[in-house]
Amino acid sequence: MATSSDISDRIIEAVMAQKLPPGSRLGEQQLAMLFDCSRTIVREALTRLAVRGIVTVSARRGWYVIEPSQDEAREAFEARRVIELGLIRSMKRVDKTAIRQLKAHLAREKAAVKGSDVGARSYLLGDFHVCLAECLGNSLLADTLRDFTARTTLIAMLYQSSHDAAQSCEEHVQIVAALEKNDLALAEKLMSRHIGTVQAALRLQSTADPLAHLREALAPVTRPGKASTGAAQDLHTSSHKPSSPGRRKKAAPPDEPSTYLGALL
Repeated sequence: MATSSDISDRIIEAVMAQKLPPGSRLGEQQLAMLFDCSRTIVREALTRLAVRGIVTVSARRGWYVIEPSQDEAREAFEARRVIELGLIRSMKRVDKTAIRQLKAHLAREKAAVKGSDVGARSYLLGDFHVCLAECLGNSLLADTLRDFTARTTLIAMLYQSSHDAAQSCEEHVQIVAALEKNDLALAEKLMSRHIGTVQAALRLQSTADPLAHLREALAPVTRPGKASTGAAQDLHTSSHKPSSPGRRKKAAPPDEPSTYLGALL
């Protein structure tokens, strides 16, 4: 029989492996059947994850994986930047055992990047930061980073990150090389650049234009061989009320996010 810790750990792993996308429903009864335990234990696990900011609960929908807002995305990356740069800055020297552990993790990363298992690749790339905190001797920050890494993984899925896995792995290699040379200033600089690169790859709307998302969605549709009409004016520049477009087909609803557990097991 699984414990609440077992269940919460498996859910975190599934999130970091991109097997549970934002908005995934987590039914208490289904999880209880899956892990062969009571709903009380499942509820305890989900409550723990809610406190850690990974899942949330709604009176109507039940439990589901969070869907971070743009502000929450920025805050999560800023939190990771403060924690990880501070962790490196506080070190005086990185011992050889820690370097060996980090290099072993990098070897698994490289193999996963070359392989076809997207879940393993995603998990290992995120877990590098957790491993770094553990190797530098701070288990408390390692636990905190695990939660923030899971959250930024959800952010990457939600906002369609274009960051390249091979590039991310190479940046990890450079950070470990700097740590091995005991060049902590360079390691801190490389980590700051790495987190900034990952964040920059997100497709976040500019906060300067609160109507950016709606403006993009309602922009005129370009049809081959057909000029745009007065009814399809650019919403950014037009100051006139458009003419009646007539009867149009009802737009198809957007794709729904995964509604249950994904490939948790």
